[in-house]
Amino acid sequence: MQSIAAFQGERGAFSEQAARQLLGNDSDVLPCRTFDDVFDAVVSHQASCAVVPIENSLAGSVLRNYELLAERGLSIGGETYVRIELCLIGIPGACLDDVRTVSSHPVALAQCQRYLAQHSFEAAAAYDTAGSVKSIMERGVKSDAAIAGATASELYGAEILASGIEDHHQNYTRFLLLEPAGSAQRHSEGAMKTTLLFRTLNRPGALFRALAAFALRDIDMSKIESRPIEGSPWEYSFYVDVAGSTSDAVLRRAIAHLEEMCETVRVLGSYPAADFPAGQREPVAGREPITAK
Repeated sequence: MQSIAAFQGERGAFSEQAARQLLGNDSDVLPCRTFDDVFDAVVSHQASCAVVPIENSLAGSVLRNYELLAERGLSIGGETYVRIELCLIGIPGACLDDVRTVSSHPVALAQCQRYLAQHSFEAAAAYDTAGSVKSIMERGVKSDAAIAGATASELYGAEILASGIEDHHQNYTRFLLLEPAGSAQRHSEGAMKTTLLFRTLNRPGALFRALAAFALRDIDMSKIESRPIEGSPWEYSFYVDVAGSTSDAVLRRAIAHLEEMCETVRVLGSYPAADFPAGQREPVAGREPITAK
């Protein structure tokens, strides 16, 4: 059965690119308005899986998706990294001097603050990068531009006015592949990663002792995130990414040790770890945005 992957945004969004990296170019996709809609599409069986951003190298964690991981009960089945190269996009026939207002997702706007200030553009928040390109094409106003990827420009018949406009070019987003709970675990001959959610007792040193379950066994922890517990002021749940699979005896012992010290421990997924695309890195010193002639 062909996978149908739900993602947030319009066709041409970076999330769609991530879905195709994970599932192949022939996979069907289901664009959704919000992250809540993405998770609900899988829970209601409108989609067989979902692909969502979880953290960006410049903007940090996507907090709503951490909350939804806890609430919706989906399992993490994989991950991938996408290089985020942002373009200033206008309608056909527009040029840089025509632009007055630039719309995009707030995170994309934040990643281009210096460029926007340099040109004195007015920033307007939109719900999606690709969606902002679709909107300016529908309006057909030369003074309106959008910030998105080159794929969105091609898909909607727009024109790239400048490329590489993000403030820092080492800009990557990590995306997760989400599947219904109980899905078969994906295996890899390479490195594996496991994501856990746990809640400690509200006692001094509780987090230190919890993390010692991994440190004492030399298990590498690559990420930790805390989120407040609704209805329990100043108490938190913790999300951690650790190296290894739940099929590894050492990690199983670490999780058992963690369970002895915590109120709640959940394995959110054990999946093949993606290689960071180091080969795509490029020098950033002295690089300027490329403006279309």
